[in-house]
Amino acid sequence: MKTQINFIKPLLAVAAAYLFAFSPISGIAQTAPVVKNIVIVHGAFADASGWEGVYKILKKDGYNVTLVQNPLTSLNDDVAATNRALEKQDGPAVLVGHSWGGSVITEAGVSSKVASLVYVAAFAPEAGQSTLDVYQSGPPLAKNGILPADKNGFAYFDKALFHECFAADLSVEKAAFMFDSQQPIIGSSFVARLTRAAWKNKPTYAVVATEDKAINPELERAMYKRAGAIVTEVKGSHVVFISKPEAVARVIETAAKNAGKK
Repeated sequence: MKTQINFIKPLLAVAAAYLFAFSPISGIAQTAPVVKNIVIVHGAFADASGWEGVYKILKKDGYNVTLVQNPLTSLNDDVAATNRALEKQDGPAVLVGHSWGGSVITEAGVSSKVASLVYVAAFAPEAGQSTLDVYQSGPPLAKNGILPADKNGFAYFDKALFHECFAADLSVEKAAFMFDSQQPIIGSSFVARLTRAAWKNKPTYAVVATEDKAINPELERAMYKRAGAIVTEVKGSHVVFISKPEAVARVIETAAKNAGKK
C-alpha cells in the first residue's frame, strides 16, 4: 500500500500542475492579455487637445486613455515624457503617435509596457536615422510649411500654408485656431538620430492620410511597408485624427484587440 501511495502522489502533483496552468486564475496566461490602455503622443505644431474626438470614442468603448503633452524641446525630452506616461499604466498599452510623435514612439516603444504601436500620418524612422533623414528619403512635397528655426531655436508652421498643408479638411476657423495655439518645436529635434526602432519587435499598425500635404503619403506608405505595419488608408489631411476620428479610433482598437500578434 505504501508503494501505491508513493506512486500516486507524483501523478496527483502533475495533474494539479496541469489544471493550474490552464486555470483562469493561473499566472501563466495562454492568450495575450486584453489591452485596455491607450497612450497617445501628439506631433509638432499641435498639442494633445486635438485628439479629443478620438479620446471620446475610445473612452466610450471602455479604454483608459492617456494623452502625452510633449515639451517638444528634444527627442530625448519627448521620449522621457512618453515613458513617464507609460510607467503610470496599470498594464500593457497601445502606443499611438502622430507626425513627429511617430519618431517619439519609435524610440519609446521598446518599453515593456508597450503591446503594440499605431502610427497616424507619422514618421517611422529606422534606428540610426533622424526624422529629417527619413523625411528627405521620400518624394518632395509641393510646398514646405515648416519655417526655419527662430533665434531661440524654435520652428513654427507657416501661417500662410497652415490651412492648406496641415489641416485642409477642417474649417478655416478651426485651422486658424490651431495655428494660433500651435506648439513650436526645437528645430534640432528633427536631426536627432534614433537609437532604437520599436516597430521591429512590436505589432505595428498605421494610418496613411491620403490627402496629407505635410508628410507625403508615398513616404508614409514606404515607411509603413518597411515596418511591416498593417496599414489603413483614410482620406484625410495631416490631422486626419481630427477630421476622421472614427476611422482612426477603429485602427487603435484593432491594435488593442490584436496586441501581441506580430
